[in-house]
Amino acid sequence: MKHKLISGLIAALFAAAPVFAFEPFTVKDIRVEGIQRTEAGTVFNYLPVRVGETFTEAQAAEAIRGLFATGFFKDVRIEVEGDVLVVLVDERPAIAQIDFVGVKEFDKDALKKGLREVGLSESRIFDRALLERAEQELKRQYLSRGKYAAVIETTVTPLERNRVGINFKVEEGDVAKIAQINIIGNKAFKESELRGLFQLTTPGWLTWYTKNDQYSRQKLSADLENLRSYYLNRGYLDFNIDSTQVSITPDKKDIYITLSITEGERYTVSAVRFAGDLVLPETEYHKLVAIKPGEIFSREKLTETTKAVADRLGNEGYAFANVNAAPEVDKEKREVAFTIFVDPGRRVYVRRINVGGNTKTRDEVVRREMRQMEGAWYDAAQINRSRTRIDRLGHFEEVNVETPAVTGTTDQVDVNFNVKERATGNLSLGAGFSSSEKVVLSASVSQQNLFGSGNALTLAVNTSKSSRTYALSFTNPYYTLDGVSLGWDLYHRTYDPSDSLSVARYKTVSTGAGVRVGFPIGEDDSINFGLAADRTVITTFDDSPQQYLDFCDPNKDDFNCDAVTSLMASAGWARDTRDSVIYPRKGSYQRVFGEVAVPPGALKYAKVNYQYQHWFPFGRDYALMLNTDLGWAKGYGGKPLPFYKNFYAGGIGSVRGFEQSSIGPKDEVSEDALGGNRRLIGNAEFYFPLPGSGMDRSFRMSAFVDVGTVWGSGDKANFGDLRYSTGLAFSWSSPIGPLKFSLGIPLKKQDGDELQKFQFQLGSVF
Repeated sequence: MKHKLISGLIAALFAAAPVFAFEPFTVKDIRVEGIQRTEAGTVFNYLPVRVGETFTEAQAAEAIRGLFATGFFKDVRIEVEGDVLVVLVDERPAIAQIDFVGVKEFDKDALKKGLREVGLSESRIFDRALLERAEQELKRQYLSRGKYAAVIETTVTPLERNRVGINFKVEEGDVAKIAQINIIGNKAFKESELRGLFQLTTPGWLTWYTKNDQYSRQKLSADLENLRSYYLNRGYLDFNIDSTQVSITPDKKDIYITLSITEGERYTVSAVRFAGDLVLPETEYHKLVAIKPGEIFSREKLTETTKAVADRLGNEGYAFANVNAAPEVDKEKREVAFTIFVDPGRRVYVRRINVGGNTKTRDEVVRREMRQMEGAWYDAAQINRSRTRIDRLGHFEEVNVETPAVTGTTDQVDVNFNVKERATGNLSLGAGFSSSEKVVLSASVSQQNLFGSGNALTLAVNTSKSSRTYALSFTNPYYTLDGVSLGWDLYHRTYDPSDSLSVARYKTVSTGAGVRVGFPIGEDDSINFGLAADRTVITTFDDSPQQYLDFCDPNKDDFNCDAVTSLMASAGWARDTRDSVIYPRKGSYQRVFGEVAVPPGALKYAKVNYQYQHWFPFGRDYALMLNTDLGWAKGYGGKPLPFYKNFYAGGIGSVRGFEQSSIGPKDEVSEDALGGNRRLIGNAEFYFPLPGSGMDRSFRMSAFVDVGTVWGSGDKANFGDLRYSTGLAFSWSSPIGPLKFSLGIPLKKQDGDELQKFQFQLGSVF
């Protein structure tokens, strides 16, 4: 007699309740029916009974639960034939293939990889719930790309041997664009001014690249915060965004964003007071106040004040200081007073400094940049300085700092520096083009963190129409524990400027070697010294200027242009306080560098360069850069200044709008530039975002005024010789490399000057 004990469908709802009771019996045999792909042993493993054992109602329910939990089966039944236990299963189908039709926005292999991570892939058991989840996720991905009209149709096709094929058919549609952004309720500021704060924008000539005309919830949230900050920083303490509406047209092509705001009244600051456990004299705190009584309220300045106070306490060892500003609002007078409550907490010192994540770089390379010492009072400024110095090494992608309290103590913390290694070796080939040098090719092999030691080794090859250089250099930034650096250079350089630049005709081939030593004299200051030996072969031509021919006169007994040897000593000082090397907005950069040729070399000359650059930030996106570059050179001991050591001016990097290296004294016959022994360059450049680029900092435009000239050794320095130019410049840190363009209009020129209004440089690494 055959008894059905319990079915899987009922068991799914009543896992422990069989259809009817039965007396326990001893199992003489177990048979599994209905399996096609699953091994019988898999089923046996989930049965709580073996042949010869007694089978009960509880074990039947347990078996059903276990087999269902595998996910392999749609239905499970257990039957009894005499003393034989029969397990009947209905297997779920397996996925034979997954196809995508109409998908262009995403890579199909990447989509399959994403499905595999959530359990939906070929050869796995088909689960419709997972399929529906995958379909929704794919739809969400299209929405994130602005394709709101995307339609996804999923088809499941049964195949032989209990398998299925899954097909995603996609009609992507067009990208929905922001048609309009409306702001309602603004009175103090123009709507166009407020829209200019937004990264999201309507379609423009550059939005094909920035994608800022495509709606993004994250970008809108950031824009709303920018709008709120704009009002709060201008005194509107009661500003509020009442509502945000995002609507899309029925054809799913146009998006409309409408913001309703309440500006409120504008407040001034009536007083700033300090309360709490001040620890330091109150006068110390008032020095840190950025928002003064009588000024228009600014949240930015208030935040700057509380942060400065917290940092100041952190410098004294109070690592967990709480500084909060409580406002007292007088709506009638439209004034607000702030009481800044100071709770310094307990003063702590650093127990240990730990370094983690440096799998390749040695610990000592990181630790020698530390300015916070173990066993000393906690100093936030020194910890931040340590992080900055570690980041400047260039060996790590990320540098994070944590200061956890030491368990069981109230006055100790550990400082944990966690770094993420980056690839510091580089094998690159470069190609570029400029209006002066034409095609520029380069190749280099470098390792900036040799064997994790922090040392740098570089082999470089550069070639252009006017020059070709082979160089090998090595630098040990910590030759001594005090941070004294030591390096050496080998080079072979060929220079022939006459074919590509407006320079009088000559050619030099130089081979040399040198050694460099650097000394840190402050956190932002360093000095360096160098000594190099050079052998240069100078070639002049029949049409070379007379002074070039005189310099290489073969009748001179003590000089031979076929092999000019020189020993050059150099010294320099540099200070860099800019906030960024790539996109600076504030700070300054100063550099003085001089070299002098000394005996026993054949040459005797001295050459000095001085550069001062200062950046002034304006608002959030604008900056003014002022730059001065001075150069002076002269021979001594009765020797002339070698003509190939002359200064030149003109072109990108000096005075735009003029041909590269064309400004200054010229040869009377060929009218080619001779260069000079004194140079003066000045630049004023106002940087602003490229219209339509939103918050993308890789685009920068600037309006500039350039001034400069070069004087020869026999000329009197007359400021009337200065050339002036003005114009617009554009720079782009593109995916293929940096690009620079300038349109310069000479404001003052002289007869014989060679002009080049449009100039550019571009390059790439591949």
